[in-house]
Amino acid sequence: MIKVTFPDGNVRSYEKGVTALDIAASISEGLARNVLAAKVNGEVIDATRPIEKDISLQLLTWNDKGGKSTFWHSSAHLLAEALEVLYPGVKFGIGPAIETGFYYDIDLGDRQISLEDLPAIEEKMKELAQRKSNYERKEVSKTEALSFFEAKGDEYKLELIEELEDGQITFYQQGDFVDLCKGPHLVDTSKIKAIKLTNVAGAYWRGDEKRKMLTRIYGVSFPKQKELQEYLELMEEARKRDHRKLGAELELFMFSEKVGAGLPIWLPKGTALRSRLEDFLKEEQLKRNYTPVITPHIGKKELYITSGHYEKYGQDSFQPIQTPRESEEFFLKPMNCPHHCEIYGHRPRSYRELPVRIAEFGTVYRYEQSGELHGLTRVRSFTVDDAHIFCTPDQLKNEFLDVLDLTMHVLKKLSFENFTAQVSLRDPEQKEKYIGSDENWDRAEKMIQEAADEVGLETVVELGEAAFYGPKLDFMVKDALGRSWQLGTIQVDYNLPERFELEYIGSDNASHRPIMIHRAPFGSMERFVGVLIEHTGGKFPLWITPDQFAILPISDQYIPFAQSVLKQLEMAGLRGYIDDRTESVGKKIRDTELSKVPYMLIVGEKEQESGSVSVRRQGEGDQGSSTPEQFIDLVTSEI
Repeated sequence: MIKVTFPDGNVRSYEKGVTALDIAASISEGLARNVLAAKVNGEVIDATRPIEKDISLQLLTWNDKGGKSTFWHSSAHLLAEALEVLYPGVKFGIGPAIETGFYYDIDLGDRQISLEDLPAIEEKMKELAQRKSNYERKEVSKTEALSFFEAKGDEYKLELIEELEDGQITFYQQGDFVDLCKGPHLVDTSKIKAIKLTNVAGAYWRGDEKRKMLTRIYGVSFPKQKELQEYLELMEEARKRDHRKLGAELELFMFSEKVGAGLPIWLPKGTALRSRLEDFLKEEQLKRNYTPVITPHIGKKELYITSGHYEKYGQDSFQPIQTPRESEEFFLKPMNCPHHCEIYGHRPRSYRELPVRIAEFGTVYRYEQSGELHGLTRVRSFTVDDAHIFCTPDQLKNEFLDVLDLTMHVLKKLSFENFTAQVSLRDPEQKEKYIGSDENWDRAEKMIQEAADEVGLETVVELGEAAFYGPKLDFMVKDALGRSWQLGTIQVDYNLPERFELEYIGSDNASHRPIMIHRAPFGSMERFVGVLIEHTGGKFPLWITPDQFAILPISDQYIPFAQSVLKQLEMAGLRGYIDDRTESVGKKIRDTELSKVPYMLIVGEKEQESGSVSVRRQGEGDQGSSTPEQFIDLVTSEI
């Protein structure tokens, strides 16, 4: 017999060899019908895998991240099966689950697939799903695996197999389709009821621009048709809110091929919006005794070797900048923290000075692959609302809690009130990806969880999501459409102070190593603004919107009165403009509505005589007549 511990602490005994599906059935048939996979000792596996020893078990359904991921990965295999039927000889790259849905990278040779081909592939997938084929796992030797895919002539799978060790290779089969895969998968295909293939794109094999361009087919699937319909309606709303579309329409930012892909240019209105966000955080930081600094956009290669960023980000950096001096190389900075370590270390420090809080809106650079670029949310140049706190061990928890308080204040100020705190830890199975001692990692990870618990934060733990130098608390924020975005982050770092040999003199007159907190409540200004545009649909809070009002004269003869109203409102600190085009007032109203300006002030003969304005609210229509003073009070109270 083996013991199975459930998430609520309950322990039950089962015969050795039992499966998670058997265990679910022993609890209720309804639960067994809904189980998609199982988390055994923290690892997601097939619900049909035999269990041979004492374990902790979580049964995963559609409501669990691991359940959805298993469902979508199984759907990717179903897509591949359909493609093999419809396009004989197709070769397969990889087909993972992604945040919402799945994709498969394929090589069709001389053939091509377009959006018009997707409905036929969907129908074949639905037909295959109804056959209720089991997803069968089989362990194979490396020789068997190579032989199988050599016979198929699939060089992509052969390349993947060559990198695997004998004894760690598994195949999965459903129907006549066999794939190299470590799983996990559903019990059978029948659970996949609703399917939509959403896009076709190009993707370099393994993300390498020097390798062959494959065809990537994206899709999404659900257990019920109703859920797919709700998702498609959500996606339609998301298209309307797309920050790339609204950013162009509202003249917030632009991109230029001559400047370079992934390098955003902020237009005047976008600059005004972003500047108000920065000013808000700068003011909050000053209240908390942060010291503003400015550092260069480049640094010597040796700086990033010392920090470890060269080893970790060297492949994703722009090529080094050569100087006339032999062997001297500079890099566009991928992170601000090495520069801030140099600021801390430029003179001796006493424990009486700590904590030292250094803040900078610092622009950094990463050479993201062209296929990964996406508006403001994935760029090659972005500005981080960075700060680094150097403190003693006794100060660490209070400093972390203060940063936690600041980050939550920032999110709530922008109406991002639905968020989860993700405790991002290192992967214990791949410690070589990280720097620093086990002792320091354990200490930092424990402190982050304690701080989150202390303020009652809802948290999830994700292994392998830590920064290479330390664990972190990431804020996974849900927008108005329920989509999750990673925005603010707080990181605890024992390692960079070690690498830069940072010190302070303690009360015992001895040298000690400070601990470092990295924090960015916005994350990056580009990504934050991109998410904010989609969250609000371009209808920004009054305190940051570029224009709070537009004055619309009915005809040219009322422009002088409009100018006097504008001057009065501007003197009160409000922002707006006069639409003095020779257009009808109806067209001016329509255009102003599309520009998402919160208030429209109509002025004509009646308003001029009474010294008033006729107020319209964006999306709500006529709000009645008001004096300029009353309008000032209205806007001020709303802000």
